[in-house]
Amino acid sequence: QLHLTMSEKNELTKSLDMVQKELQEKESELKREMSEYKDRLLQAEKEHQDALTEANRKNEAEIEAYQDKMNSLELFISSQKLEIEHLKSNKEKLNNSLNQTLGELVKTKVR
Repeated sequence: QLHLTMSEKNELTKSLDMVQKELQEKESELKREMSEYKDRLLQAEKEHQDALTEANRKNEAEIEAYQDKMNSLELFISSQKLEIEHLKSNKEKLNNSLNQTLGELVKTKVR
């Protein structure tokens, strides 16, 4: 009976050792996989951050270009308004001069 019990104990010990070894291997494999996934996640985050930074840089450059264009157009509009005022003033002076000349011609013709 003792011999049988000792034999069973040895078999159970072997079995336990095998199960522990399998668990250690599985744990090592899971740790390796976790490490791989962490590395991939870090790489994906870096790529995402790089893409975001590049998109922001492009957007800022685009905004600056549009701002420059808008400033240029505002200057053009201001110069056109001044030109319009100048032309209106000249037109008014010419009209006054023309009316004066016509008035003088009419007076001369009436005499």
